[in-house]
Amino acid sequence: MKTVNTTKSTAVWTGKKFGGSHTGTIQLQEGNLDYTDDKISGGFFKMNMDSLHVTDLEGEMKGKLEGHLKSDDFFSTATHPTANLVITSISKDNKGIYQATGDLTIKGITNPINFQLLEEGDKLISTLIIDRSKYDVKYGSKSFFKGLGDNFIHDNFEVVVTLEF
Repeated sequence: MKTVNTTKSTAVWTGKKFGGSHTGTIQLQEGNLDYTDDKISGGFFKMNMDSLHVTDLEGEMKGKLEGHLKSDDFFSTATHPTANLVITSISKDNKGIYQATGDLTIKGITNPINFQLLEEGDKLISTLIIDRSKYDVKYGSKSFFKGLGDNFIHDNFEVVVTLEF
């Protein structure tokens, strides 16, 4: 088993809306990877949802967006301070890329997710595409509200994770 170095590891998110996007970071609280025969065989990761920060804004607008993302309109961090990912199945393809399936829990709701893990030296890099509508994150979503016009936020958001050990 390898324990993730939570200080060196990063998670950068991007959320898109009509005509723009916002980016930020979220802190990995803990994580580990299980190995069998020198290959990843499983893993567990916990994200600190209250550490959610916006990096493309400053001042009052940054604070407003961070507060809104932590509110019940989005991730309800007061009642759901962590999100978890458990790798349930993983295999290495002929190009050396891990193809993984896991259970992702956000706001107490668990759904399966597929993703890849790429080894780059001592690091592992993964891009997760998460459909927020599956986790009761409804604000500005065309999946739940009609008549939003151009005032919608895309359901899918991206999290690029770089794991260091």
